[in-house]
Amino acid sequence: MAKSNIQNKFEAAVEKVRTAPADGPIKPSNEIKLRMYALYRQATDGDVSGKRPGLLDPVGRFKYDAWAKLAGTSKDAAMQDYVAEVAALERKYG
Repeated sequence: MAKSNIQNKFEAAVEKVRTAPADGPIKPSNEIKLRMYALYRQATDGDVSGKRPGLLDPVGRFKYDAWAKLAGTSKDAAMQDYVAEVAALERKYG
């Protein structure tokens, strides 16, 4: 089955994020990082599953909660939102 246009754009955006230098010009806030994480997980895995991490894992809880907020979002919509977020970051820090 051929990849859709949005899948190609999503994979390109994921690669940009993956290869961005840590000391580069783009410095997203933790809020943006959480949103990007949640959109990625929603696009690749669908709705969150499993138990919410406990109090001793605050990072895990933040990630779980951010992802859980996207429950019901289609994979294509999550991919589109991810691509849009990357484009917005590029415009902001470009």
